[in-house]
Amino acid sequence: MAEEIDDIDYNDNLFMRLLQCTLCRKTNRFNYEGFSYKILQTIDDGVYGRVYRCRHSATGDIVAIKHINFDDEKIGVPSSVIREVSLLRSLQHVNVVGLLRVLTKETHVNLVFEPLDQDLGRYIRDNRGVQDRSTRRSFMWQILNGVAYCHAHKILHRDLKPRNIWIDESGLLIRIADFGLAREFGGDMPANRYYRAPEVLLHSEHYSSGIDLWSVGCIFGEMVLGMPIFAAINTFDELDAIFRMLGTPSEETWPGITQFPPIASYAIYSPMDLSTVFSDLEPVGLELLKMLLCLDPKGRISAETALKHEYFNVQSESE
Repeated sequence: MAEEIDDIDYNDNLFMRLLQCTLCRKTNRFNYEGFSYKILQTIDDGVYGRVYRCRHSATGDIVAIKHINFDDEKIGVPSSVIREVSLLRSLQHVNVVGLLRVLTKETHVNLVFEPLDQDLGRYIRDNRGVQDRSTRRSFMWQILNGVAYCHAHKILHRDLKPRNIWIDESGLLIRIADFGLAREFGGDMPANRYYRAPEVLLHSEHYSSGIDLWSVGCIFGEMVLGMPIFAAINTFDELDAIFRMLGTPSEETWPGITQFPPIASYAIYSPMDLSTVFSDLEPVGLELLKMLLCLDPKGRISAETALKHEYFNVQSESE
């Protein structure tokens, strides 16, 4: 990638063509402004592309640019990119990353976002978790606020994890990003690790907003422990790790669980005492964590209800 990124202007009609056309690699559909973005820093290098901190050469505005190369330029913009752009254009919320514009060329696309400093995953690694309880509470409230907004618009993120949650450090503002795997309610299975809900791991044909809330619970626990909570369990099987910590479900605790054949192959574990696992989490926070990590998806708390939990009532905190 060059040290400067060309800026391509568009209007809404041209943008809709981008979403509808699989051959939108043809740059003559766009008008070049003659300006560019200068790369200041690489802030993330992931599977789906690199994220750069950039400055617009004409205005001086600081932005984040996600640079995505095409595996096959003959096919054009990948469907995941078109999906992400389409969803971000429809989601306008303080805790969802704001897409400013789309820059395309024959072999790549650049998504221009409002400024972002670092992802929550790096913040957790650098600080060994989120040790300040008021900051942890604020992060959790903002994550749930963004998720509740998405769910109210019938959108499942399906890939919530610390690396997909960004922080504007100036005000410790949380912004949910990376909607490449997002779907309207329904659709095929997501593909992340350590944050997948048990019903997904059991290959359930039916899942809904609960999969995102499970992921939020995993993120909550990771902010406390400073590492993925189920990575701490000495096993290569994700379901086994979940059952070792939370107990193996039965028909009594998860009605209908025996209809999933794989469940019979797992040992019967009793749940751990989570107050010892998450010893730095105040009792009211532990209660919320348990509601998010409820094995039975029908019993899992919703984002909207979680926002009303006592954990977010400053009167209840025991710092």
